[in-house]
Amino acid sequence: MTAPARLCMGALLRRPERRSMNEPIPANREYKDSVFRMLYNDPETVLPLYNALNGTDYKNPQMLTVTTLENALYLGMRNDVSFLLDSRMTLYEHQSTWNPNLPLRDLFYIARLMEKYVNVRRKSLYSSTLIRLPAPRFVVFYNGLKDTEDDLLLRLSDAYERAEAEPELELIVRLININPGHNPELMKRCQTLREYSEFVARILKCTAEENSFPEAVERAVTECIREGILADFLLCQKSEVIAMSIFEYDHEEELEKLGAMEHEEGVAEGRGQAILLLLSLRGSVPGWLKEHILKETNISTLDGWIRAVGETSSIKGFLAKTGLREA
Repeated sequence: MTAPARLCMGALLRRPERRSMNEPIPANREYKDSVFRMLYNDPETVLPLYNALNGTDYKNPQMLTVTTLENALYLGMRNDVSFLLDSRMTLYEHQSTWNPNLPLRDLFYIARLMEKYVNVRRKSLYSSTLIRLPAPRFVVFYNGLKDTEDDLLLRLSDAYERAEAEPELELIVRLININPGHNPELMKRCQTLREYSEFVARILKCTAEENSFPEAVERAVTECIREGILADFLLCQKSEVIAMSIFEYDHEEELEKLGAMEHEEGVAEGRGQAILLLLSLRGSVPGWLKEHILKETNISTLDGWIRAVGETSSIKGFLAKTGLREA
């Protein structure tokens, strides 16, 4: 029996009854899983991935202890997978959008994991004996649109405002590109990772050919099952995979909207500051006017005010041109 099949059996044993394929999945108000986490949050499945990455040959999944924090959320989604093996605390995560802040996120996450690790073992931070800790390792499997190397390192110190020759706090995340055509040797060593990459690529292909994303996901899942791509896993978890794939797509769109909003807000703030600087050369800017300008977020309005500043030589003239008045 394959690892995904064992995962499927485990999932069935945990459920009192099985839902039909057409029955809607009740939404969990606290979190949403990801397909990657559903696939790999099980020792039977994650052990071959660990072996493929580290050149090891562990056979017994019971040697691996899953340590994923159940209540750790990031913008409504659970962190993916963490586990103990070989005196290491390993964190695996999947990303389909480029995020240079992964080292900072993992810093927050590993701090909580280590705190839990110490507390469970009833160790005291004030003990005269050194507390032995598993060495942390951070890996992100990336299949977004940004063209990246097959294997690269993201460092927490890259975010420091002041570069340090020897940072006293460092965290390194290994980012592995799993888009089709990348890391072929790793894909040969880990069948589930290769098939997961093929599954995501199939969703993207179907998305370009279907009228709606839900239809694309349904078609991609059906085709993968027919062609033996994660077939055991998808057969068992079909409804969940479709629901989670749609949620992940919506989640990514929300992140893109958030990024666009942050960019627009930054542009608006810059224009507002420029207007105030120009106005300060023409006289004393009233407090109410400063507040009004800095609160404005419409770029077209701000551009009009910049032109108005350039066409006047006084605060009074600017107010006459823009029609701004104290409330």
